[in-house]
Amino acid sequence: MKIISVVGARPNFMKISPFIKAVNNHNTQHSINHILVHTGQHYDDSMSKAFFEELEIPEADVNLKIGSGTHAEQVGQTMIAFEKVLKAEKPDWVVVVGDVNATLACSVTAKKEWIKVCHIEAGLRSHDLTMPEEINRLVTDRISDLLLAPDNLSVENLRSEGVPESKIRFVGNIMIDTLEANRVKAEKIEIVDIIKRNNIDSRLMMQDAGKSPANSFEPERDDFAVITLHRPSNVDSMEVLGPIVNFLTDEVAEDLLLLWPIHPRTKKMLAGFGLSEKIAQHKNIILLEPLGYLDMLRLNMGARLILTDSGGLQEECTVLGTPCLTLRRNTERPVTLRDHGGASVLVGNNIGVIREEYRKALSRRRTPVRPELWDGNTAERCLKAILEYGQ
Repeated sequence: MKIISVVGARPNFMKISPFIKAVNNHNTQHSINHILVHTGQHYDDSMSKAFFEELEIPEADVNLKIGSGTHAEQVGQTMIAFEKVLKAEKPDWVVVVGDVNATLACSVTAKKEWIKVCHIEAGLRSHDLTMPEEINRLVTDRISDLLLAPDNLSVENLRSEGVPESKIRFVGNIMIDTLEANRVKAEKIEIVDIIKRNNIDSRLMMQDAGKSPANSFEPERDDFAVITLHRPSNVDSMEVLGPIVNFLTDEVAEDLLLLWPIHPRTKKMLAGFGLSEKIAQHKNIILLEPLGYLDMLRLNMGARLILTDSGGLQEECTVLGTPCLTLRRNTERPVTLRDHGGASVLVGNNIGVIREEYRKALSRRRTPVRPELWDGNTAERCLKAILEYGQ
């Protein structure tokens, strides 16, 4: 059997790593010809190479080097390049993960070549068609032959859309395989070392480089919060980003040390709106470069709370028990919400709601929760479903 697995961006890397390990374990007794294709949607070292090294993902057999661009440009160029790979390799299966543009482009291209498609992390729904990822999820699930769902809510979504039971398998969350495989390694990392290795000199973000930064970059205690922010709905408008920054500087950073691994898009918008200096001058806010997986996992393991608009962090916060304020109006991962027993609360970008839930989170105990089959063995179930397909 020949399988092509596809990755395109950082969220994919954490999901493909355990699948590759499951294939390698299987190949000690049997043989699967596995080919890893990297579309190159995230192509710089900080967003790609570091993750491959930390998660022990082998170098991609094929790198399409698509790079940045509009959604249409990324999808179109990926389809053109991936079609050539399929015609040359003629795989039995194409395995796609998550909901990035590579997921959509490669699943559509495979089906046009009459190649079976397996979607790992199927059935997630935000029911928000303004999110490009939701379009990717809907189309990929509609055309895939095998849909591997991370939770029962996702299974029900697929059933309600009329997907035949023969295509659906409840396998659990493959992201948690990666968490469990790296938990001990991450625990050994010192928070202060993460800061020293990844700190951004705040003077570089100031309009007036002659001003001295207030930050000492030496936390006195492990009583800290973490924020990650990158979605256009939160960072592309001064009317939204300005109040968020004011809340962080005037309230959160007055209570806790605030560690902020800053996304390139967010950094650009902060500078454009003239908000960088206010952040950089605050003694209790530390700006960090985009972090590798292990460093981010360590911060999650120690944080008093996390504010984020990331999907994957919602899942990790649930298993680790970290109180999580999700700065979105909806989520494709409702199993992570407190209403379903998880650790996350949807707060959108309404400062009144954020403030109210922030105060509640400060007094909330860390309470780990493990949804069904989030046990670190999902990758084996994924591979088993592929091998047994049609039997």
